[in-house]
Amino acid sequence: MRIAVVLYDFVEPIEIGILGTLSMAKRVDPTLTYFTISENGGMVELQNGLRVETDYSFNNAPPSDVVIVTGGPGWKNQVKNERILSFLQSRRQETACIASVCTGAMILAAAGLLDGKRATTKVPVIEPEVCPLQTLEENHPSVHTMHALVVDEGEVITGGGVSLCVDLTLYLLERFLGETVAEETARIMEYGAARSANRKRLATYIASSSSS
Repeated sequence: MRIAVVLYDFVEPIEIGILGTLSMAKRVDPTLTYFTISENGGMVELQNGLRVETDYSFNNAPPSDVVIVTGGPGWKNQVKNERILSFLQSRRQETACIASVCTGAMILAAAGLLDGKRATTKVPVIEPEVCPLQTLEENHPSVHTMHALVVDEGEVITGGGVSLCVDLTLYLLERFLGETVAEETARIMEYGAARSANRKRLATYIASSSSS
């Protein structure tokens, strides 16, 4: 299984938890591979200054089974960026699924990938910020918004906000590599209790046509 993680300027650094989770998962299943993508490849600057060098650009990124779009304040620029929207639209035809965490859902929506589908995104904010779930609903009325941990519509999966990027990644591991891989990854990360608590407080919606 190959997972591509899309980064861009002003992603929240906590979203790098996706990569940390995949790194731990590779100890459990060495067949897992993952890499990072940005518009031009090379360095991107995350929110508040952390710099990360990405592996590939949109033009030279290799195929993957899953694409994960990260979230953060930079989404406001990315929803107007035709290059990332076109990249995601093209990858939709080539991957098992495209997923988002946090406000990455805004970018999927702008690319038209959530039209007619259920989706979730970040909910808690600090004033005067507006709840992203509300923004998603208002800006994209064809999207059926839900306050959820994970929403699995088969070819498109959205996850909740911020640290729930870990839960979304574990969900993808479970769906594609099996429950044992996800559970063992959570165990060695010492995230089992947090995962259980998040599952109890937030719903996971799986469309009837999806596999898990």
